[in-house]
Amino acid sequence: MPSSPQHPVPTSSDLPGAVAEDLALYREKFRHRLPESLDELHGPTQGVVELPLHMAWSGMISYDLDKPRQRMGLYRTVLHEGLRDDLPHYLNHDLLLQLWPVLRTLVGRTVRTVWEDAFPQLASRIRAVA
Repeated sequence: MPSSPQHPVPTSSDLPGAVAEDLALYREKFRHRLPESLDELHGPTQGVVELPLHMAWSGMISYDLDKPRQRMGLYRTVLHEGLRDDLPHYLNHDLLLQLWPVLRTLVGRTVRTVWEDAFPQLASRIRAVA
């Protein structure tokens, strides 16, 4: 359910101790994977991309970046499953900024929050599109 005044997003202080600790560890997992800067992301912008099994363990391994749905699927998979060294190889700075207004709705809340907190230019894309 989306966050609203009637249904606010829970914070760590709203949750029981063990659940709050698990949520903090989950966020930290994604924070550790982040690049220092979006400028490090020099992945491809076209053609077919093959993901290694540690990222594509439960689905497609080959994505055609010239097909919008596959491009979005690749980015969603890499954001969720990619390790720190994978991100510069598979993600492209300009393409991430272009996709972010829709992509942010397809990734989990934790991934979205970690990326937008670390890179304000992603959050500013939302305001620019709105």
